Order: sequence, then structure tokens, then C-alpha cells
Amino acid sequence: MRQNGSMPTPEPVDLPIRDDMIRLGQLLKLANLAEDGTQAKEFIDNGLVKVNGVIEERRGRQLHPGDVVSANGESVRIVAESAS
Repeated sequence: MRQNGSMPTPEPVDLPIRDDMIRLGQLLKLANLAEDGTQAKEFIDNGLVKVNGVIEERRGRQLHPGDVVSANGESVRIVAESAS
């Protein structure tokens, strides 16, 4: 289904994090959406990263469980890591 003439967003994959927060630059690397910090910065600077459907330009943006990040044709949903 298309919205506003754009390509549909893929179904996000759950990405568990240990803490209650992770920064956007760290998440892009952890989720393998970017190879390294330099590439993560380039993606963000070029408007290629969305958080909850909105383009995000701050690499230090704090993300919490429930947030969905899309980049490079992939999406991840942050979830709290379950204690085992």
C-alpha cells in the first residue's frame, strides 16, 4: 500500500536493547543499517533516516522501546531486552 506516493515501509524487525535508551547513531550500527559511524552520519545528514516515520537529522537523538527506525530500505523496532 502506498501513502503519499512513497514506497511502502517494510515491516520492522524487533531489535532488543539492554538499556531504556539508545542513540540513533549507535542504533544504526547495532542494527547493521550502517556499516560504521561515518556511514551512519552520512545517512542522517542526507535525510535518509526516519524515526517513527519522520526524517531525523540528529545523530544523538534518544530512542526508546517502541520507536521505529527506517534506513536503507529496512526498518527496526526497538524493544526492551527481556531478562533471562
